[in-house]
Amino acid sequence: MARIAGVDIPKNKRGAVSLTYIYGIGKSNAVKILEAVGVNPDKKVDEWEDQELTKIRNIINDEYKVEGSLRSDTQMNIKRLMDIGCYRGIRHRIGLPLRGQKTKNNARTRKGKKKTVANKKKASKG
Repeated sequence: MARIAGVDIPKNKRGAVSLTYIYGIGKSNAVKILEAVGVNPDKKVDEWEDQELTKIRNIINDEYKVEGSLRSDTQMNIKRLMDIGCYRGIRHRIGLPLRGQKTKNNARTRKGKKKTVANKKKASKG
């Protein structure tokens, strides 16, 4: 396996697909990186030469924020929102969706597993 930015990328896949295994690099960025180096995006990783791999590593390290630094930046941005107490920060804090979605029926991903609430017992008539 080729190791780029601390991630083992699969050798038996196309270059454009295998670069997307790195957190912070999607399909379009992967194709841009390979075009900048001059590698065909359809070429498999095990067919890459050492100098091509080195160029790809250098471009990713110099021009892109990936993996640990990107994750920590994202967490710091969320923490900043929570600290200033804005609407989005409050929604993050209480674990609800923050982009305007309804929460009456759905939002199970953010709210977690359903918590069953027992219904009230009817008062007996005497």
